[in-house]
Amino acid sequence: MKPAQNLIAAGIAATVLMAVVVVVAGVWSGIGDSDISGAGWLALALGVVITLGLGVGLMALVFISSRRGYDEAARKED
Repeated sequence: MKPAQNLIAAGIAATVLMAVVVVVAGVWSGIGDSDISGAGWLALALGVVITLGLGVGLMALVFISSRRGYDEAARKED
């Protein structure tokens, strides 16, 4: 991709992210009394961090496996 395309893609992604944040904030405030304790925020944060770490780790393994050719042996047809 060209740098201009990267900038456009990043702008679109940022716009979509902001739209999602606005919608979620509106829905959350419309729920009413939804207080979360400190333990709840901690559990939420740990869940997000662990899920992102797992996703990043698994995707890294996919790319490493693909680039080093480990997948080629499974695709060979005799």
